Amino acid sequence: MGSKNISITDDVYNLLKSLKLEGESFSDTIRRLALSKGKITEFFGLWKEMPEDEFHDITKNINAIRSQIDKELLGDNEP
Repeated sequence: MGSKNISITDDVYNLLKSLKLEGESFSDTIRRLALSKGKITEFFGLWKEMPEDEFHDITKNINAIRSQIDKELLGDNEP
């Protein structure tokens, strides 16, 4: 396999270096990051182990935020 030289700014180099795992080459790091886009199906069932009360709290907060956004979008800013 061949190699290529690329030019990156110092800030990008430092960012890449901070993301580099122990024993990983920069090529390995770039490959890992480039391929790390997950599919939504990987997240199915992620919350299945969550306690029911915690799930209801999250749902309640989401609904409150949605309600506030709806009020703001409709011009009804009364609490």
